[in-house]
Amino acid sequence: MSALPITALYAGLLAFVLLWLSIAVIGHRRRSRVSLGTGEDKALLQATRAHANFCEYTPFGLILLALLEAGGTAGWMLHALGLLLLAGRLAHGVGLMHQKGSIRLRQVGMLCTFTVLILGGAMLVAQGLLG
Repeated sequence: MSALPITALYAGLLAFVLLWLSIAVIGHRRRSRVSLGTGEDKALLQATRAHANFCEYTPFGLILLALLEAGGTAGWMLHALGLLLLAGRLAHGVGLMHQKGSIRLRQVGMLCTFTVLILGGAMLVAQGLLG
């Protein structure tokens, strides 16, 4: 059993989102025959940005979750933050992967992700200050 079972759950679920985004990039690369960069292919650019954005935000969200769990934060709060991070990363990825790009899904995704970063960060600062 994991020492941080709630964080482990969301890390596992988010790993599948990363896998989906990675496979999408590979598919776009094969179709466009572009092995490095994105060439002139807008769909490949969108897929690589969806993948990169996921890789930029997700690890820090999971670090916050792990630190909160290690610090004894209530399970319901950890699940709320984990679900919000998962929903945010999924919404952003789906929104960015569409050819035309769904700005609404991207906005919802970033709002969810930023909420996790703000709440998680604030909770850790409070834990640090209050000892």
